[in-house]
Amino acid sequence: MFQNFFLTAWRNLKRNRVFSAINILGLSLGMTVALTIGLWVYHEYSFDKFLPGYDQIYQVRRNFDSNGEILNFTTTSLKLADALKQVPEIERVIVSDWMGTHGLMVGDRKLNFRGAVADGEFLEAFRYPMVKGSPGVSLKDAYSIVISESMAKAFFGSEDPINKTIRYENRHDLKVTGVLKDVPANSTFQFSFIIPLAYMEQTYDYMKGARQSFGNNSWQQFVQLKPGSNPALVAEKVRLITRSEQGYNAQHSEVVLQPMERWHLYSKYVNGKDSGGFIEYIRIFCIIGVAVLLIGCINFVNLSTARSEKRAREVGVRKAIGSLRGELVIQFMLESFLMTFIAFLLACVLLELALPLFNQLAGKSVAVPYREPLYWIALLGLVLITALAAGAKPALYLSAFRPVQVLKGKVQHGTSSSLSRKILVVTQFTCSIALIVSTIVIYNQVQFAKNRPTGFDTNRLMVTWSNGDIPKNYTALRNELLQSKIITDITTASSPATEIYWHSGVDNWPGMYPNENIEMATVVIGQDYFRTMGIKFREGHDFTSLDDTTKVIFNQAAMTQMRIKDPIGKLITWNEKRYEISGVIEDALIASPFAAAEPMMFLTEPGTQGCLIYRLADKVPAATAISKLTAIFNRYNPSFSYDYSFADHDYAQKFNLEQMIGKLSGIFALLAICISCLGLFGLAAYMAEQRNKEIGIRKVLGASVGQVWMLLSKDFAILVFISILISTPVAWYFLQHWLSGYDYRVTIGAEVFIIAGILALLITLATVSFQSVRAALANPVSSLKDE
Repeated sequence: MFQNFFLTAWRNLKRNRVFSAINILGLSLGMTVALTIGLWVYHEYSFDKFLPGYDQIYQVRRNFDSNGEILNFTTTSLKLADALKQVPEIERVIVSDWMGTHGLMVGDRKLNFRGAVADGEFLEAFRYPMVKGSPGVSLKDAYSIVISESMAKAFFGSEDPINKTIRYENRHDLKVTGVLKDVPANSTFQFSFIIPLAYMEQTYDYMKGARQSFGNNSWQQFVQLKPGSNPALVAEKVRLITRSEQGYNAQHSEVVLQPMERWHLYSKYVNGKDSGGFIEYIRIFCIIGVAVLLIGCINFVNLSTARSEKRAREVGVRKAIGSLRGELVIQFMLESFLMTFIAFLLACVLLELALPLFNQLAGKSVAVPYREPLYWIALLGLVLITALAAGAKPALYLSAFRPVQVLKGKVQHGTSSSLSRKILVVTQFTCSIALIVSTIVIYNQVQFAKNRPTGFDTNRLMVTWSNGDIPKNYTALRNELLQSKIITDITTASSPATEIYWHSGVDNWPGMYPNENIEMATVVIGQDYFRTMGIKFREGHDFTSLDDTTKVIFNQAAMTQMRIKDPIGKLITWNEKRYEISGVIEDALIASPFAAAEPMMFLTEPGTQGCLIYRLADKVPAATAISKLTAIFNRYNPSFSYDYSFADHDYAQKFNLEQMIGKLSGIFALLAICISCLGLFGLAAYMAEQRNKEIGIRKVLGASVGQVWMLLSKDFAILVFISILISTPVAWYFLQHWLSGYDYRVTIGAEVFIIAGILALLITLATVSFQSVRAALANPVSSLKDE
């Protein structure tokens, strides 16, 4: 019996090639979008879950009450780590730096790699697979280093790297005690080597007092709970652990724990709780994937029910010779499954072609997990759900025909069938228009932020880390660079030109309320910082020298928050030391281009800070400048390869997420409208066929091509207009919610919906016009000769 059902389904599919092709193509495009988004979502949810025991690991974060606004920071102190070790439910406390790029050398080979400074138990808590060595002992020696397979190959080729030495930052030789497999792309931590925190404590003087205060927040740290521990109880135990110390605004600080499984997707903290982040985009695109697949299913339903008259006699004959309705339902569902399976095979091919382009656009490494049983189960579920969604209504509708009426030619479709098709078409275009509106709004938001004045000049501004021999050779390096005329200005700072690495609280200021506190960005700067950055002073003046350590400079946002008027010469207290305000600068968007400029404080001290910031001369070509800079830096810092970044490129990176979301929304909107138009194309062909005789009579009576075109197109135009009316408030509501996450945001105007509506209407008319004009140009004799 099933063989007969299958043969009948196959013959019907071949007999109606055009409509079958439209259905298959629409379903395959919808399934491709759903599969692509599904794999991307799976990739994002898989972050860190490859690590054994990830559910027992938590990041230690700080909530800080800044005048009623709860700020959240990942910076923590070594003293806090010592205090956490006393909590019985905590098995390990892991301290780590921020995993930056460092210079390493083996013989004459100099390479820069991203690495971590971490506690000796790091590899016992974070069990990254090791090729050589043991997690428990590889980082016990202060002068040891664990490297990745790629780094081992880069330095030692095919030789065994164990017990060989690597020179770190041209300071000390470290012995290789372990080799890790390369860290996968779906890991929050990205590093190529690890050295123990004990090395830093033994070799860097500033580490000596690092465990003395909860206010020295320069590290990130994590805790591994003992099996069976209650995370909620542990979180309550550690919440007020910093309140035991006086000063440094400790009374306004609380410790919070974030589980590892939420690190990647829930990075946005609101009122001290992780309430959003990348998960918001994941949810949006899940909805988009379902919507696009639904549009493909709607095509199937509409075309199948619209062509019901073609199958009505078949149903009548089969019922007359004894077929049961259940058998007919199986027959039509089998046709749906067959068409869905063919669409699925085509979708698999399209997926393989689309993934490289998607990865390039999204900056991801999404791959099809062919070896995962869960993937195949999900695929089977996708095919079944799609086939049921697309085929259930046509199967039930077609199988319900009464044989007596059908065989007498009295098939009555009624208004319900036509109305349901119209509702489904409206649903299709509502989704499509909403996606078009979203694409336009996201683009406008990005452009709005890009055009916002930054308050500093990123043009030809460069950043290089002050590593190796640069600190001791900085004066000579600075002089030669300026004398060479390659650069016009140079300075140093504790943060790069487009980032803020340090926040701290001001202890006291004029007009401070009792128990008031403010946390603000803090940057230690070198000579000519503001001139190099292109930041202007509102009042006052720059530091007179690096020895001017009793002065402080604020930006206007800080003065506004502290309510200080006529600030020049007034005194504040920071870190239990008195400072005089010598200047106030214009606000600069150092951190986020989408948010208000945050309060900032600038200090100076002798010595060289961690970043070199310098500006290329206008008349020197960038390639020529970099070639000359490489030679100069190599002379003063011979143990390190010259490394740099451009500030304008770094600033542009801040728009990457929004630009990616906008591009993906645009692509999916285009696919959604294409799938919808495939359905319209089929429906227009069906309507032209159904009204063939009517069109012939109208043409004989003198109707023009334009009048016939209007006759066949107006119904679809009305449906699209209804879709515009429905999609407008829906899209406005969700986009307003999305924009509310930005302090600096665009206003959604009526022109956005007008543009999207006109675009959808033009695409619809272009799609329908092919069939309409074709029908209008047909010879009426052909349609009327049998009357």
